[in-house]
Amino acid sequence: MDAATIVGFILGLGCIAVALMQSEAGLRPFWDLQSLLITVGGSMGAVIISFSADQLKNIPKMIQIAFRSEEQDPLEIIDGMIDLAEKARREGLLALEDSLNRTDDAFLQRGIQLIVDGTDPELVRDILETDLAYIEDRHRSGKSIFDAMTAYAPAFGMIGTLIGLILMLRTLDKPSTIGPSMAIALITTLYGVIVANLVTGPIATNLAVKSAEEICLREMMLEGILSIQSGENPRIVEEKLMGFLAPKDRLRAEEQAEMRRAGMRTQREMADDVGGSGPTA
Repeated sequence: MDAATIVGFILGLGCIAVALMQSEAGLRPFWDLQSLLITVGGSMGAVIISFSADQLKNIPKMIQIAFRSEEQDPLEIIDGMIDLAEKARREGLLALEDSLNRTDDAFLQRGIQLIVDGTDPELVRDILETDLAYIEDRHRSGKSIFDAMTAYAPAFGMIGTLIGLILMLRTLDKPSTIGPSMAIALITTLYGVIVANLVTGPIATNLAVKSAEEICLREMMLEGILSIQSGENPRIVEEKLMGFLAPKDRLRAEEQAEMRRAGMRTQREMADDVGGSGPTA
């Protein structure tokens, strides 16, 4: 689970609840079923009208993604691409077919399969970029549902406010009904603002951020796949992919690369020592 998302959600609701409980009557005056039905029910109805059933069935999955933390480490991706580049230079592109079953990433699997099949580099780029475009469209479609809910919730809050004002104006001759009518008018607006700014709006932003991160990783894989296909030196592949990293990740990657090169030098020195230490006459 994404700890930051959960903490933020609990913190926001908790602070609002604590603030409301400071009133003499506690939370009871801020609970109104009619207002909840108008705001949440109306917003959900508008969303259902706006989107198809196939899109709406992905809502639970989108919520799960927002509260889930399964980020791929870009350094692991770079290390994997370097290993593939080294293997391709040693044994040829056909040797990469053995690596297909070692990754669960469908995008990377497809890219490796394309270069193993000898597909033209431009066609490989076109195919994988088309995949990226459809991934972005799919992510945008899921996010748009929560964007719509963010827009509809305050609007239905205002509808509830208008309903409350109408009820109040119709019963001005009955002072005892003015209070309940005003409560509906104001609480619906409160519910709409809370839903839009603490639930659906943040979820939409969260999905957008995670989508951008995923697309960046896929673009890194694409660049690595094309570099491997062109037979570039693993060191050049590494330098290319490092350009996709944030400064802090780049520093960490450079440290790991230096450790890896030091280990390789040590292995070569040990091999030379073993080879040169034969029996003397």
